[in-house]
Amino acid sequence: MSDGARNTRRFFGASSSGAGGSGAGSASYRGGGGGGGIGAARVSDVNTGILDENVLALVFRSINFDPKALCTVARVSRRLRAVAERVLWRELCISRAPRMVASLTGVPVGVAGAPAPPPPGRIVGGWPALAKLLLFCCGAASAAVPGHFTGVSRFSKTSGRSFLSRRCRGDLLYVSDPCEHAVPGAADDVGAYRGVFRGFMRSRTRACLVGRRAALETRVRCPYCGARVWSMVAAGLVPRSAWRRLGAYEGRLEYYVCVSGHLHGNCWLARLTSSDGEHDGDSDDDDDDDDASTEGRSDDGHVPS
Repeated sequence: MSDGARNTRRFFGASSSGAGGSGAGSASYRGGGGGGGIGAARVSDVNTGILDENVLALVFRSINFDPKALCTVARVSRRLRAVAERVLWRELCISRAPRMVASLTGVPVGVAGAPAPPPPGRIVGGWPALAKLLLFCCGAASAAVPGHFTGVSRFSKTSGRSFLSRRCRGDLLYVSDPCEHAVPGAADDVGAYRGVFRGFMRSRTRACLVGRRAALETRVRCPYCGARVWSMVAAGLVPRSAWRRLGAYEGRLEYYVCVSGHLHGNCWLARLTSSDGEHDGDSDDDDDDDDASTEGRSDDGHVPS
């Protein structure tokens, strides 16, 4: 057998024996059972070669978990889509925003020279939704601003505290800096922002929404997971600090939270003058912040611009 044929068979995890499926390459995927035959051969090929999760993770790590390539692969088949949802989107999130993922899941970030911690399991709303939130600006439908992939996004817990009312300050919320968009015919720019709660089902914010019997919106859905949303403006849970943090006009802000804990909204940004000072509470601690980038991280942990 030529080297090319041998490599091809190894790549696709082909059995070295023939139709019986009793070779070493396939036996390891049958859980130790002795039954050969067609059924066992099919089972043996489920997670071999290019369908192996570790192989796919290595391939996408070599291209910095390019989100557009990942979207393309996830559309090839149901099996690849399942692997992407279970493994690849999770690894993308960890590679782009490790400290943020660690805070949301409670799994610590690995330290150089120490044994790697186990990967985080499931996350509310799913890993694909979190990956989209990290990398995609939702735009502003009310101002006819379409969504788009972002270059670099900065998420901050300090910013998130500005969006929490006083009785909900115990919640952990990450919020991005506003993505600014010029609107034709308008004197001011629109800022679109997004964020995510940790443990939203047990959060004080959700308890306040349920306690006030806030109604779910009928015309708005979460752009990241498709779930129904509450309007925080209608519920009266938007503090003044949110407008100040965004640099927005008071009363010209939309702020939604879905049942999975994803946040999105937009506002009209006020034009700053030379006499305007910095926003209150802008003395952010670096440990409170994390970055997400469609370009991926460099080896030293910084996000390329």
